[in-house]
Amino acid sequence: MTASIAAAPFIPGYRREEPWTFIALASSFPNVELDGASLAEKRSCDSGSAAGCKVFQIPRATAPGVVADEPAAAEEVAIGEGEEAWSPEYFRGLKDQILVFRYKGKFYAVDNRCPHSSYPLSNGTPFDIEDFGVVLSSGLTCPKHGWSFDLVTGQADRGNYRLGIWEVQLRPVAAGSSDKGRGADTDGAGGAEGVVESDSEVWVRRKQRHRVG
Repeated sequence: MTASIAAAPFIPGYRREEPWTFIALASSFPNVELDGASLAEKRSCDSGSAAGCKVFQIPRATAPGVVADEPAAAEEVAIGEGEEAWSPEYFRGLKDQILVFRYKGKFYAVDNRCPHSSYPLSNGTPFDIEDFGVVLSSGLTCPKHGWSFDLVTGQADRGNYRLGIWEVQLRPVAAGSSDKGRGADTDGAGGAEGVVESDSEVWVRRKQRHRVG
């Protein structure tokens, strides 16, 4: 008599969900307004002045060495500007990069690579998508060919290209968080060094695409 082994049920369209990843404190991001400047340009913020965006490298949940359902570490990378942004070396590093910024008080997170030209969108310019003066959404224009993408749907203004969109959550500051990352030393008062009162943690994850059937 042979023993039978129960197989795990097959779920069509099942994919391992991407985990949420801590990025930085909200106070470290300048509030970008409709000024016609690129995100990479510096603006005033609580810490003095900083680029209007941050770029991070986050491995996918299926990448080697990534433990399922555990947050992947976000590694901040330098923003390419000028001639550097056009170099082949910088282009090759765009894979799995995420662009995070705050536009008119709202946080957005998208792939840093333009799906049309593979150009770094950290050099892009945010704008309002309007219809007869009514703001419907927000967009980002890639400076290489002038293509624009909706920051909510990812849809391009032409063709069938779609920009990868990330989900964003603002969470209460955890004990030990700082403007340099979570788990930093805290001051004697029990607060986190470098943390602004009423600050929040910015968490992101790749937007899930669920297939049916």
